[in-house]
Amino acid sequence: MSPADRLVLAGPAAAATASRHPARTWSRFFVAELRLVFGRRRNLLLLAVTVVFPIVIGIALRVTAPHPQGGNGPGVAFFNQLAGNGVFLTFIALSTLLVLVLPVVVSVVAGDSVAGEAGYGTLRYLLAVPAGRTRLLGVKLAAIIAFGLCATLTVSATSLVVGAVLFPVGPVTLLSGATVSLAEGLLRVLFVTLYVAAAMAALGAIGLAISTLTEHAIGAIAAIMILVVTSEVVDNVPQLAAIGPYLPTHWWLSFDSILRAPVDTSALLKGLLSFGVYTVLASSLAWARFTSADVTS
Repeated sequence: MSPADRLVLAGPAAAATASRHPARTWSRFFVAELRLVFGRRRNLLLLAVTVVFPIVIGIALRVTAPHPQGGNGPGVAFFNQLAGNGVFLTFIALSTLLVLVLPVVVSVVAGDSVAGEAGYGTLRYLLAVPAGRTRLLGVKLAAIIAFGLCATLTVSATSLVVGAVLFPVGPVTLLSGATVSLAEGLLRVLFVTLYVAAAMAALGAIGLAISTLTEHAIGAIAAIMILVVTSEVVDNVPQLAAIGPYLPTHWWLSFDSILRAPVDTSALLKGLLSFGVYTVLASSLAWARFTSADVTS
């Protein structure tokens, strides 16, 4: 989409419309941003990757069955349950892709959100639209969150289909040993998916903040991934366990609490609180930078 296509709101008449109908202006901005984000071939390729990985994982696990019973951690528990129910392929795929793939998908979109516009010289045109920098930044963040949610839902949906094709599907035996109906199991899949999407939303907000600090999209994307990898490495160092709960990636895999009876709401609430705090802090930093600095030069 060219800059001209995205400036349908510019001009005196549009300024009057924006003042009278702010909700309509925001929605038109948001739709235009979604078309830009989901229309880029690079982003579509990233979504294709989220489809391919669950298929590859499912086929690999089917070929190498039976699965090992030893080891600790939620990932091993998911593998042990998969042979009995294909629904668990969703949890395996999400926990595996959370290590690198999903963060890369979100980082590319978030890092390019503002830095890419500045680098291409289109940001000054966007700021000509009578909607204000705050509204433009909000639209950018909403589009990033939407893309992260779409990527997460794609992983879950693909995994469910592949799991149903390659493995038995029926009542779900939870990690705590209790068995629930397939319908309740699918409901828990939805909750897990939304939890992971919330984690990616927080990462997207962090990426947006970093994107406002530079006009080089590649640099912003690299910085986001360095932050993710550093957080994951530090979180696995026993000597630094005290700071683990405050790292952005620490609570990402806490969705295994949803697969227990009763559900460990304490871990989930701590994770959601962490995501919320990072989203607010990063968004505030992005707003402070974007609304005060000369980001168009």
